Amino acid sequence: MDRYYFDHNATTPVAPEVLRAMEPCFTGVYGNASSIHWFGQQARMLLEQARRQVAGLLGARPQEIVFTGGGTEANNLAILGAVRSSTRAPRHVVTTTTEHPCVLDACRALEREGVDVTLVRVGADGLVSPGDIRAALRPETVLVSVMCANNETGVIQPIREIAAMAREAGALVHTDGVQATGKIPIDVRDLGVDLYSLSAHKIYGPKGAGALYIRRGVKLSPIVFGGHQERDRRPGTENVSGAVGLGAAADLARRTLAAESERLAALRDRLERALIERAGEAGVNGAGAPRVPNTTNIHFDYLEGESLVIALDLAGMAVSTGAACSSGSVEPSHVLTAMGMRPERARASIRFSLGRQTTAEQVDALVAAVGESVVRLRELSPCLPR
Repeated sequence: MDRYYFDHNATTPVAPEVLRAMEPCFTGVYGNASSIHWFGQQARMLLEQARRQVAGLLGARPQEIVFTGGGTEANNLAILGAVRSSTRAPRHVVTTTTEHPCVLDACRALEREGVDVTLVRVGADGLVSPGDIRAALRPETVLVSVMCANNETGVIQPIREIAAMAREAGALVHTDGVQATGKIPIDVRDLGVDLYSLSAHKIYGPKGAGALYIRRGVKLSPIVFGGHQERDRRPGTENVSGAVGLGAAADLARRTLAAESERLAALRDRLERALIERAGEAGVNGAGAPRVPNTTNIHFDYLEGESLVIALDLAGMAVSTGAACSSGSVEPSHVLTAMGMRPERARASIRFSLGRQTTAEQVDALVAAVGESVVRLRELSPCLPR
């Protein structure tokens, strides 16, 4: 049985170009990048080349890039580091209801430290209103953190407008760019953000590597303590192989982004049209809002999303729901319910995320498998009107 992968927002396969770039780090270039001898210098050269490659993808200066252990750490460093370094009293943070859990949990940690956090709601299309962000700002607001593109729906937020008003209010601006990087053009200076997070394994790089753009002049307290690596922002022996993989992935994304985005958008639109026509009682979550080109989130009424995921896996198709299992029960996606979706529809939603190896033939095979599975599952569904 052929197996096709439609879960690229969860993770991506390491690209051959990335693997080749990483290979020397496991053989000849194994020195500690902080060592001053020849072996360390060779590792440092690769590390700094990777830093330049990541900066080149984001329109940043190399010295503004700090390597981390992934997107979660980058988000935590941005949020905790920025707020804890502030001398304001009291301190206030603005974010939205549809952020990734690592952002929401970091904000909850700050609340336990006495920081006030405002969660701004989004509309039915998943977009947050810049006006609502403006209304949430206070004189004591230290940080505004709004995701660039949502991991479940692909909805792209108006970061440029949000950043402009936040900066006017004297607040720092962070955006979680993990799902936007490599899918849409990103220029951190044009966006006007102070902090931007990304992850290697979302752009065909290795797991366990990420980066945080920190605009020059921004103060940030470390959240890990030890040595003086990464300009005192992230101590610990540098993960040279991971950073090299991230750098190679960033360079690959920079070179292929325009053509690949156009190709994936066409495949995504083909998938949406076919699924809505074939499945019936279905719709695109976030339709009408700007979205990254590879992602669609579709609800199939009168069935359970988890059941459809399992049925499609048995048919050789890898997709996801975005729902989390907790205490033996499936909770509806917090992103979809924050968009005003009723829980039963949120539980009936599936995320399809396409990637470099996705073809039109695979999309057509997916459509056929979904169509067959939906018919079968709805026949068994107690929710289907009789």
